[in-house]
Amino acid sequence: MSHPIRRSHVHVDAAVERLERAILSGELRAGTRLSEHALAKLCGVGRGPLREAVRTLEGRRLVERVPFSGVRVTKLSVEDFEQLLVAREALEGIAARRAAECMTLAETRELRRCLTTFSKRIKREGIGSVYVDGTQDNDFHVQIVRGSRNNWLEQLLCRDLYALLRMYRYQSATVGDRAVQSMQEHEVIFSAIERRDPDEAERLMRLHIAHSRDNLIAQMKKDLGVASSNSGRARTR
Repeated sequence: MSHPIRRSHVHVDAAVERLERAILSGELRAGTRLSEHALAKLCGVGRGPLREAVRTLEGRRLVERVPFSGVRVTKLSVEDFEQLLVAREALEGIAARRAAECMTLAETRELRRCLTTFSKRIKREGIGSVYVDGTQDNDFHVQIVRGSRNNWLEQLLCRDLYALLRMYRYQSATVGDRAVQSMQEHEVIFSAIERRDPDEAERLMRLHIAHSRDNLIAQMKKDLGVASSNSGRARTR
């Protein structure tokens, strides 16, 4: 007979997975107010496990509590998002540097396999669908972060920041030219890591993230009808 506490944990985990999938896919869009009754029905769980699941997603920054309004899917302003991406540039630059110093031969081979698989998927399925899915692109970055051997970087990037980015990635994934450029940037980052060049790995990763940031912010401003007055500002690398 299953232990009641164990069953409860299973229900919480299932609810977390279902809600996270709904948020990241856009089924529950940014800013959506979350009704406890509707969510319990969506996840097929009672209110106890649901509340635990919502608290878990609060910790991951995917949902937020708003005074006098309840819980809603996190909604970032353009300014919030730009700051998030600036932080990502710095953190991933450090991760790439450490990966060039720490990744094993087996890990660099797996990173190459990831790029090869990605290229084959694009040829088979088309660049738009692959980038909207995002899995292979995320795998490349996740492998580098894990290869850095830094648990703090892995927690900040893989657990918190990447989940928020996936909520909005569809906005940049539609831009085909950027997708092609991103693939090329992945290749040179990989080459720097493979030849154990930490300075170049960090420089190229920061440049890659900066390009992605500029593209995504411009697309977000276009979608929102916001004038992009700072798009040409100088940036220190």
